[in-house]
Amino acid sequence: MSVFAAPLGAFLFESLNILGGMGILSGRILKDLFIGRFYLRLVVEQIYVIGMKSLPLILITATSIGMVMSLQFGLGLEKFGGKMYVPKLVTATILREMGPVFTSLMLAARVGAGIASEIGSMVVTQQIDAIRALGTSPIKKIVIPRVLACLVTLPLLVGVTNFVATVGGLLIGATELNIDANFYYLKVLSTAGISDYVSGIGKSLFFAIFISIPACYYGLNVKNGTKEVGSATTKAVVVASILILVGDFFLSKLFWVVERWV
Repeated sequence: MSVFAAPLGAFLFESLNILGGMGILSGRILKDLFIGRFYLRLVVEQIYVIGMKSLPLILITATSIGMVMSLQFGLGLEKFGGKMYVPKLVTATILREMGPVFTSLMLAARVGAGIASEIGSMVVTQQIDAIRALGTSPIKKIVIPRVLACLVTLPLLVGVTNFVATVGGLLIGATELNIDANFYYLKVLSTAGISDYVSGIGKSLFFAIFISIPACYYGLNVKNGTKEVGSATTKAVVVASILILVGDFFLSKLFWVVERWV
């Protein structure tokens, strides 16, 4: 028993240390956000880097999601004579789960890694120290623009994913499953409700935090030269992905509870 106790204790201690560090960073972001100068130009630059440059990856991912889901649901339900339910199932699943989750995972891999490595390199080359020496907060000039850009772009990218994935599902439904395109389209419209959109977009706001905060935290805490930049990048992506997948369950539960009360 003691063989497992020491590693488990070390893991729990490290996890609490990381969560505490990210909590402190979040507090500093909230504090600095409303104090002093607001760097709008830097926010716009990051929106372009995070949003527009991620668009090709998101389009490929969204098309694949819609086509695969439509095909798999269709082949599975066809055995039970339920092929006509494919549009409803695909639409609801994309809007509530696959759209926000897969988009966030793609951004965690691309954007989270980029933010962590960029900030880590700035720490190693003493650019962060130079910013402090000039009397400017690195949280305000480096971290906040990236966090705000994630909060703005991720919901928009999720909206793009939802649309493209739905179109991909319709194409497969019409060509491979022989479902009438007009029927599929009408079922999509009748299935997609306000609660579905709110659930997906609401999750994306939380996922944006799950991506940006760990990336900034690990980037700022690079200490041992360039070797640690790669390690920090890997940790940022892993932690963000875990937070997205675990958080998705609790957020799904939360939205279902809220919908019952509304």
